[in-house]
Amino acid sequence: MTVVDEQHASCVRRDAALSRAFEFLGRRWNAAVLGKLRGEPVGFRDLSRSISGISDSVLSNRLSSLATAGLIVRIVDEGPPVSVSYGLTPAGHALMPALDRIADWADEHIP
Repeated sequence: MTVVDEQHASCVRRDAALSRAFEFLGRRWNAAVLGKLRGEPVGFRDLSRSISGISDSVLSNRLSSLATAGLIVRIVDEGPPVSVSYGLTPAGHALMPALDRIADWADEHIP
């Protein structure tokens, strides 16, 4: 394989990875949910209240999707009373700097 072929293959892989990332993160509410979980774990009701306009069913769907993707974890405290909260996994934490950079870019370049 030539250097040009290797560079082309690398670009194709990078483009495919970016497409997967933006397809997933571009789903409405995913980035908002991740952003709300950047600190301490948060309970469902607090998440629902803190994200204006999201329905409970959509929030539940997004939490499941983000957990399946390995970005968040569901934390059950047996109590009493039993409580459930959600927090970022190491992969979710690793994503935060990239989301911060995208937000900075949007503030600067998208009016």
